[in-house]
Amino acid sequence: MMVSTVLQRPTLVLNRNWQPVNVATVARALVLLFNETARAVDPADYQLYTWADWSKLRLRGGEQFVQAVRFRLRVPEVISLAGYDRVPSAAVTFSRRNIFKRDRFTCQYCGAQPGSEELTLDHVVPRAAGGESQWDNCVLACLGCNKRKADRTPQQAGMRLRNQPVQPAWRPLYAAHEVRIESWSKFVSEAYWNVTLEK
Repeated sequence: MMVSTVLQRPTLVLNRNWQPVNVATVARALVLLFNETARAVDPADYQLYTWADWSKLRLRGGEQFVQAVRFRLRVPEVISLAGYDRVPSAAVTFSRRNIFKRDRFTCQYCGAQPGSEELTLDHVVPRAAGGESQWDNCVLACLGCNKRKADRTPQQAGMRLRNQPVQPAWRPLYAAHEVRIESWSKFVSEAYWNVTLEK
């Protein structure tokens, strides 16, 4: 694998309480490690390593590495920040793409998953009736359900929403990357794997 490709791989960033707060590139993680702002976490035994200790570790079979002048450096999959204990708050941007992710590419009326080409944004309260384009008024609908509902509310059309539309919580882990690193499952709840939303 090319060095530049390895350096762009994602690294899970934990705060000092071991809560996931971000995803950084391997390049950024190594800078944080070198500057002693963070420690590398070995997912196998949860041991913390400084730069000096991490750089002396031997590679395990099949492990990613960065080739330095005199040694091969293991790629850290998880780091823990030394002095940061907060969890950043952030709002999820209202966008068509994020509606698709929140609703999991599923029609919120019939439950069909026909593919993105056959799904459209539906205003629960139609725009013609003053409905706005915002998180709690927009859902995914298949073309058939959208046509059936037309310019009516679900109640008027005799249709029921499968899920009430709400603004989702931003999950930092997949804001920039959609790569699943198996070792992260030791630090991240299953809910984080399911939705990828962007700030």
